[in-house]
Amino acid sequence: MAQFVIGIDLGTTNCALAYIEAGEEALADPFHLPEVKVMPVPQLVNPGEVRDEGLLPSFLYLAGPRDFPEGSLALPWDPEGNPLVGALAQKRGVENAGRLVASAKSWLSYPGVDRSAPILPWRAPDGVAKISPLEASRRYLDHLRRAWDWKHPEAPFAAQQVLVTVPASFDAVARELTLGAAEAAGFQNITLLEEPQAAFYAWIERHPDWRERVKVGDLILVVDVGGGTTDFTLIAVTEREGELALERVAVGEHILLGGDNMDLALARSIEQELAAKGTRIDPVQFHTLWHNCRVAKEHLLEPGTRKREQPVTILGRGTGLVGGTIRAGLRREEVDRILIDGFFPKVSSHDLPQRARRAGLLEISLPYASDAGITRHMARFLRQQAAASEHGMVRRAASGLACPTHVLFNGGVFRAPALRQRIVEVLNTWLEEEGMGAVAPLAGENLMEAVARGSAYYGMARLGRGVRIRGGVPRSYYVGIETAMPAVPGVPNPLKALTVAPFGMEEGTQARIPGQEFGLVVGEPAEFRFYSSSVRKDDQPGTIIEDLGEELQELSPIEVALPAGADSSEVVPVSFETVVTETGMLQLWCVARDGRRWKLEFNVRERVEA
Repeated sequence: MAQFVIGIDLGTTNCALAYIEAGEEALADPFHLPEVKVMPVPQLVNPGEVRDEGLLPSFLYLAGPRDFPEGSLALPWDPEGNPLVGALAQKRGVENAGRLVASAKSWLSYPGVDRSAPILPWRAPDGVAKISPLEASRRYLDHLRRAWDWKHPEAPFAAQQVLVTVPASFDAVARELTLGAAEAAGFQNITLLEEPQAAFYAWIERHPDWRERVKVGDLILVVDVGGGTTDFTLIAVTEREGELALERVAVGEHILLGGDNMDLALARSIEQELAAKGTRIDPVQFHTLWHNCRVAKEHLLEPGTRKREQPVTILGRGTGLVGGTIRAGLRREEVDRILIDGFFPKVSSHDLPQRARRAGLLEISLPYASDAGITRHMARFLRQQAAASEHGMVRRAASGLACPTHVLFNGGVFRAPALRQRIVEVLNTWLEEEGMGAVAPLAGENLMEAVARGSAYYGMARLGRGVRIRGGVPRSYYVGIETAMPAVPGVPNPLKALTVAPFGMEEGTQARIPGQEFGLVVGEPAEFRFYSSSVRKDDQPGTIIEDLGEELQELSPIEVALPAGADSSEVVPVSFETVVTETGMLQLWCVARDGRRWKLEFNVRERVEA
């Protein structure tokens, strides 16, 4: 049995690691849950200086031969220390952005590039050896694993239960790449968990009296704005066997919009101010300015700070600049204006995101959301996506708008109280128009640690020692089986449907399909057809439907060539196992008699396109 449960927030801007004791002695008292702790992460903060920091900045610096004195990048577990990860990487990258890898998590989710290819730093100058988004992610996770092993030699990381968080809107490929990065970093016993759910688990862990703070029928909106993405999730408070229960009822689409966009907007503002004074900067200098604005913004928004302005400097290029350095300042009022009005505008719940008209030719880069108004994306989620959910516990107004009773914030962006206040203000305007009561913020969690803490808590919930958010699949799911009949010219053999996931099957659970074996085609391209039904709610795993009538709707087929044991194709007798993951993927495992296994996977989360 693992001695600890470890939760890791693999963030766009920062990573965090939390843990909780899970050994037999720690679990001996059924009425006491051990405390979730956050592990300070040892990292280089200056050349030759290793220090524990609460977070590991998600930055990687590809040092050149003259960047640092020899031996000054050594870590307790790594005498070389290159590539450089963490606080010093972020600091040096501000001075030389061409060698800084940032936003690797956003690139990991982008299907428009080869995420395993060395493409980062994006637009790096000639001579800089690049790495892939996958490798950058592996480096961050590897640093966390080695830091744990250095601090806890008696409890090797590989022997612990580990949970790594991903955005709720990550697609199947991005999730698989995250798992691949973790496995390559030496992780074992890995489970993926959605970040908004982890944030809510952190709130539960910090508030043991949560049942007194919410009631049956309440609807909780989790607004998660991180460094690279914006996610929306709805969690309903229900009743099960006389006790309060929680169920995730809606998840938004993938929105590449977050702190990176905000830093860019601040950099554009300073660029315009400099241009008005006759100072123009080139693309390389602007990239440095972008990263400088991130640091300046974080200083200005630090809780409790009284700073009204933060200096921003850019190294000059050429002889036309006095002193060789460009100096500017980022003012707090500008930060508030650009962030609040630009990214959180006051809009109607009918104001949905607009698609900007694009040029015919585009530069290849991350597909950032064309509309920067997060409140407009929130309106779309509550009016179209969440309102289209088939869950009866979604609290709706007469117009169809999903109406939350509570809101929980997550992501470093919301460390600024003004941004949280604006979200509440906008939500309450919508609710008042619908004749609904005001929304109540759920407060009391450290936004920078919440996801890591919540994922560690969830690991305990999986062991039966905490509250679990339920999220059963909203339909029954089936796989098509070709009937064994003599061939008829021009007429394909009919299909019947085998139930592989019953209605309401809980996420994070698995089921073995009882009954007969079926023949699986491997070694050559084959088409797998899947069906769903929202009305057949009593079909159990293994139930066969002979007549594919109107009660079953066909999903997009999957065409794939499953690998064979030899070079030739074959039909292998297999039985089935079904897994519904914590991130909403249905995995159908085909298991041969000799132990070989093949996986078919698709998303069982509802998605609504505009």
